[in-house]
Amino acid sequence: MPALLFLIAVTQLPFVATLVISLFDWNSLAPGKRHFHGLSNYATVFTDSDMRDSVFTTILLTVTVVVASVVIGLLLALLLDRKFFGRGIVRTLLITPFLLVPVSAALLWKHVLYNPEYGLLNGAWSWVAGLFGDHTPAQPDWISNMPLTAVEIALVWQWTPFMMLILLAGLQSRPAETLEAARLDGAGPWQMFRFLTLPHLRRYLELGILLGSINVVQNFDAVFTITAGGLGTANLPYTIYETFYQAHEYGLASAAGVVVVIGTIIIATFALRVVSSLFTEEAGRA
Repeated sequence: MPALLFLIAVTQLPFVATLVISLFDWNSLAPGKRHFHGLSNYATVFTDSDMRDSVFTTILLTVTVVVASVVIGLLLALLLDRKFFGRGIVRTLLITPFLLVPVSAALLWKHVLYNPEYGLLNGAWSWVAGLFGDHTPAQPDWISNMPLTAVEIALVWQWTPFMMLILLAGLQSRPAETLEAARLDGAGPWQMFRFLTLPHLRRYLELGILLGSINVVQNFDAVFTITAGGLGTANLPYTIYETFYQAHEYGLASAAGVVVVIGTIIIATFALRVVSSLFTEEAGRA
């Protein structure tokens, strides 16, 4: 009971307060003009052009990062499922990006890789150009030239290890006798992957996609650190931050936050169902 009361006080009471604030027209610069606004803030969330753009950016960012992370993570998982010398070291190195603090990872990409003056990308670009005789190549500003892609690449780099670990667990849970029977029947690598491995990984793929979507939808660190929400990269969490801390529109920011929470709860519900089905399958197999 004490743990339950603590959980309610820490998680539910702030959400109820946010829900109440979302029903008010409340600007902190004019506290005396605060008044009940009903559902008007929610209507603004879905009709305001900036909010709509941030929703579209959030969807595009989430789909791109999750799909790319799943595909690359699957390829790496298939590689690590094989036995080779140094596999433990390679696995440790591959999961390192996921262990970094998100802000640190974003700063790493912004300053160490993307910087147009001393970044590693431009250093490699100059080296390759020098091999072909161009010793003074143009130094592109990666963040300015492709802002959303720059954020996406940084997030894919950070979330691919997460997908790889989930899918590697799925690969290593395949029944060995089924694989051996398929080999004896003359099935090739592609046939085994298509008809045995991929169907077995379906639940793990669903779990990775759902959990990855929950985290990427809420991502704030990479957008704030790499582009500061400029150049069309402002997703919904960053727009909420701007609305709250810069425009001081507490009611509108709270309404947008509630919309994000509701969307995340919907995705999390599907994720919990997938996890439950995985446990049921494992229990039945045991």
